[in-house]
Amino acid sequence: MVQSYMTWMTGHGKSASSATRFLASVKSFYNFLLAEGGVDANPAKGVAAAKVERKYPEILTNKEVELFLEQPQCVDAKGYRDHAMLELLYATGIRVSELIALNVEDLNLAAGFIRCASRGKERIIPLYHTAVKALSDYVRNIRPQLIAVGDEAALFVNMSGERMSRQGFWKIIKYYQERAGIEKDITPHTLRHSFAVHLLENGADLRSIQEMLGHADISSTQIYAHVIKRQLKDVYQKAHPRA
Repeated sequence: MVQSYMTWMTGHGKSASSATRFLASVKSFYNFLLAEGGVDANPAKGVAAAKVERKYPEILTNKEVELFLEQPQCVDAKGYRDHAMLELLYATGIRVSELIALNVEDLNLAAGFIRCASRGKERIIPLYHTAVKALSDYVRNIRPQLIAVGDEAALFVNMSGERMSRQGFWKIIKYYQERAGIEKDITPHTLRHSFAVHLLENGADLRSIQEMLGHADISSTQIYAHVIKRQLKDVYQKAHPRA
């Protein structure tokens, strides 16, 4: 019955990942019943999971990153703020939740790094010179004009002077994607993925990238090595005369 239902799901437009999640839930439920003595065996134990096609993250090229980061025009408060946020995101690869949670005290411009606390752990991530300059301009000249109250702790605030929200930052990303004319679907995570792949392409080791990204398991970081291998294979197939 479990196998039949999985076949029915995929035959009615459900993805393989949806069918696999269903199977995992059923197996977990019967394992619970086994532990409680409600059943004598797990009927779903021998059912094979549907083959899920691996999805690789969207990666921007170096030129696309440059084009994207050039979009905020530093002619007003919003432009300076947005420029600083995008530079920081690509410089560090932090998550959008970590970006909007940053406080001013987490920034050390003199030493060129940020302190990022997330999921019960703290990590220190360096900043390149352009990001330090963008953040310095914003913190010293722009942020004091934007904050609603003098003791506001948030590093990045919206135009009402309050801490930036995920939704607000999402709109900013989409706005500059449209302005840049980049067809790839850019999300806050796209810059995180691009940060990791570009570091790996330029010689950084996986352990260092894992630490900067805040991955608990190295397997989460290894997907970027697979992305590079896939890109090399695509180039080979297109360029080799006998491919």
